[in-house]
Amino acid sequence: MREARAELYSLDQPFAPAGRLTPRELEVLELLQQHWTIAEIGSLLFVSRDTIKTHVRAVYSKLQVQKRSEAVAKARNLRVL
Repeated sequence: MREARAELYSLDQPFAPAGRLTPRELEVLELLQQHWTIAEIGSLLFVSRDTIKTHVRAVYSKLQVQKRSEAVAKARNLRVL
């Protein structure tokens, strides 16, 4: 299902001039939506906190938001989540 959403998202992106959300960024966004911490997401995905922070920054940039709640809300409105 995540792959289908990623594919759908890649077809229609009026808000993301910097590029499309990668499958990993989409995965991180889904975990942010579930209120996981950066450290917990890193542990779950077997990567460092800094790597997760990089993914989060990329998501925020592509969605043109500044906070987790804004990212989740915008992704829901755009049917990315």
